[in-house]
Amino acid sequence: MIHLGVNIDHVSTLRQVREAREPDPVWAAAVCELSGAHNITVHLREDRRHIQDRDLEILKKTVRSRLNLEMASIPSILKIALQIKPDQVTLVPEKREELTTEGGLDVERHKNSLQTTLKKLQAVGIAAGLFIEPNLHQVEVSQEAGAQFVEFHTGNYANAATPKKQEEALKLLFRSAQLAHQYGLVVHAGHGLHYLNILPILKMPYLEEVNIGHAIVSRAIFVGLERAVKEMLALMKGKDSD
Repeated sequence: MIHLGVNIDHVSTLRQVREAREPDPVWAAAVCELSGAHNITVHLREDRRHIQDRDLEILKKTVRSRLNLEMASIPSILKIALQIKPDQVTLVPEKREELTTEGGLDVERHKNSLQTTLKKLQAVGIAAGLFIEPNLHQVEVSQEAGAQFVEFHTGNYANAATPKKQEEALKLLFRSAQLAHQYGLVVHAGHGLHYLNILPILKMPYLEEVNIGHAIVSRAIFVGLERAVKEMLALMKGKDSD
């Protein structure tokens, strides 16, 4: 079974627009879990544009499935992660000017620092991996750096302008997933996935987890968060939703 991780960052984005108390991402996480989500994903950014330290602290105490923290490999955020101890950490690139994560890590360029961060996280029992492009060399150096899993950036697939380009992106994802498995890495995928493009991704070899946020939160505006999560799970299971 492929697990669904629901990224609730954009619940916090709406709250932070008014610097208000609601909507509360902690409440959203509970609804997602009750609706069948297998894990909750949040990204604690250096600029705190959405998820706040308070959110992460409470989520650690209340999430009953798995808490996946996305974070940049920087000392200030690492210190928080080591204190909170989420179940899983996905190291991601981060730029202040970007609207959302724009691509995978350049693992080769930052291999030494990433390796150090991975070791510190794993030493306290946190499963730690890297968000990378579907690139065979990046897979190889991710294994060398000590990652336990890789999450493949699916943006090129999701944003492909033509069916041909989409098929090419899928083939690269599939080859990269195959190699990751051969290296002993658990395979995850995410970015730009939604209700209309998720099914081909589910055919990736050895895929264990997908992380989806914007599409589910956007759908929730019209149908509610519970139904939005259940609809995605129904697609993943190949069934019609209630």
